[in-house]
Amino acid sequence: MVSSTEYGSHTWDLLLTVDHQYEGVQKEIPVQVTGDLHVGGLMLKLVEKIKIAQDWSDYAFWWEQKKCWLLKTHWTLDKYGVQADAKLIFTTQHKMLRLRLPNMKTVRLKVSFSSMVFRAVSDICKTLNIRRSEELSLLKQSEGTLKKKKKKDKNSKEPATEDILNLCNSPVSSGLPANPGLYSKTMTPVYDPVSGSPASSTITWFSDGSLTEQNCSILALSHPNCSPETLAEMYQPRTLADKAKLNAGWLDSSRSLMEQGILEEDQLLLRFKYYTFFDLNPKYDAVRINQIYEQARWAILLEEIDCTEEEMLIFAALQAYHVSKLSLSSETQDSTCESEVDEVEAALSNLEVTLEGGNKSNILEDITDIPNLADNLKLVRPKKLALKAIKSYWFIFRDTSISYFKTKESAQGEPIEKLNLKGCEVVPDVNVAAKKFGIKLLIPVADGMNEVYLRCDNEDQYARWMAACVLASKGRTMADSSYQPEVQKILSFLQMKNWTMCSQAAPEPENVDLKPECFVSPRYTKKFKSKQLTARILEAHQNVSQMSLVEAKLRFIQAWQSLPEFGLSYYIVRFKGSKKDDVLGVSYNRLIRIDMATGDPITTWRFSNMKQWNVNWEIRQVAIEFDQNVSIAFTCLSADCKIIHEYIGGYIFLSTRSKDHNETLDEELFHKLTGGQE
Repeated sequence: MVSSTEYGSHTWDLLLTVDHQYEGVQKEIPVQVTGDLHVGGLMLKLVEKIKIAQDWSDYAFWWEQKKCWLLKTHWTLDKYGVQADAKLIFTTQHKMLRLRLPNMKTVRLKVSFSSMVFRAVSDICKTLNIRRSEELSLLKQSEGTLKKKKKKDKNSKEPATEDILNLCNSPVSSGLPANPGLYSKTMTPVYDPVSGSPASSTITWFSDGSLTEQNCSILALSHPNCSPETLAEMYQPRTLADKAKLNAGWLDSSRSLMEQGILEEDQLLLRFKYYTFFDLNPKYDAVRINQIYEQARWAILLEEIDCTEEEMLIFAALQAYHVSKLSLSSETQDSTCESEVDEVEAALSNLEVTLEGGNKSNILEDITDIPNLADNLKLVRPKKLALKAIKSYWFIFRDTSISYFKTKESAQGEPIEKLNLKGCEVVPDVNVAAKKFGIKLLIPVADGMNEVYLRCDNEDQYARWMAACVLASKGRTMADSSYQPEVQKILSFLQMKNWTMCSQAAPEPENVDLKPECFVSPRYTKKFKSKQLTARILEAHQNVSQMSLVEAKLRFIQAWQSLPEFGLSYYIVRFKGSKKDDVLGVSYNRLIRIDMATGDPITTWRFSNMKQWNVNWEIRQVAIEFDQNVSIAFTCLSADCKIIHEYIGGYIFLSTRSKDHNETLDEELFHKLTGGQE
């Protein structure tokens, strides 16, 4: 007979699986437990039964059926709901993962499979020496983007061997907590003479020391482009629906890798998810700047973002420049370090003037006097049967509105029309060679978008009006401190396009060993002969040949940011009450409803006008309320609605950053804005 004490103990057997590499040691171990036993006590019982002397501190229980970690070791089995049929695996929390970086290099390192993806990405970025980890995330390639690759692989006779950078000895990889990633801006940086990037001792300021100088150069330097054949094998989106496939695989930042079905040695893409690059500093961001440049470069080569022929040649010239520059002697690069230090000293002296109260009159002028523009411009209105009505009017830009009059003299009276640019889409329509400087305005109205074209006479006029329109679309006036920098940015981009201004003669194509097919997208390779492309790239190259390496990368990023489609992530959605599918473009400051057939914007909604947003998890519908009683609701067809919900919350979170407290990151606020209540 069983004694009463044994009978009343309510013990039961729980079969536990231990994930270890020891041969001859059983992996499935039964342990007698009670419901009030806490998880920490279960670990202790199991380790005592295994009888293997090793460090078990990185191990935790993974509940296979429920796809969750039992990380709260003070919780009891009853509280977790663990019963005799539960399949618990005692496994390491840090596992090997392959990450394909924006520069197409693959790194292999240990990553926490139990932490939320947001925290895991933060640890990865510290290992790779990339600041501002909140701008990046992990992307799982969707099946649609892999089909072309797989088809090609079947025909290839020899398997391609991939060069993998192994970083498995880093503190993060070993399961140790990463250091906070802080660094002192007062330290004197040590520069690499070739790239102008921080080297050796500087790396240790905020990385975890796993990057050797050689590894740092692999991540911080640009390398020769791939062959046209390799480029042709890669996935190239042709339509908006194809572009939507690129954004379908973002992982949920509020859940762990294991919870999302990621296994050890799987390959994921590490990418910049949010296109708001905060506080880019050449002194500390060599790896970050290079990876942003590489992501931009591949987006242009694979036609993930559209650009004009003129712009493509500028991008090609900047790329060709990188490759040629890397082969030059280090002597030509010595000025990079000095110029960057000079820039910092200039910034510090400006800061001193501001702190001492210099230029008070300018500050008062900015507050009290909002500048305006007044010019003769041409107004182009598209009409039916492809005809355009072009007329010259006197335009006045005041606050965030444009008014136009028949003549300058009639400007004292009522305008013919007043256009409010708040929330509008501003698209450049420029061809420098043809002296065409146009601004396309898509202004929100009740039944869609009102299309207006402005035609300027010259570069200066275009830069001033374009900058004013861009700021007005965000609800800012020309009194804003960003107006003049915006004008200068536009002028410098136009200057790069204006090849006739070059004093140097372009070298003959025959004398230059350049494979133009490596620097432009396949569309332009088909359009022009190789010799024609080489000549045009060399011609454009004259405008960028005097830049330092880091400056050229920053120029490339700046030019990418100037493209109309920059920063848009596309999703196929069905709006409530609509009978057809549309494309939703998500940007850092707005949502755009786009006609799937024509690609034309239908409506724009600014985040600044948003009152609240939520998700109905049962029907997977995102609902958003804006000012003036505007509300929208849609279901996402090309991805999980959680991805769009996280995008909106993520961009709002990033807009709260400021340089006053740029060393800390409010992780709790991020999850509050992006997590959702599933």
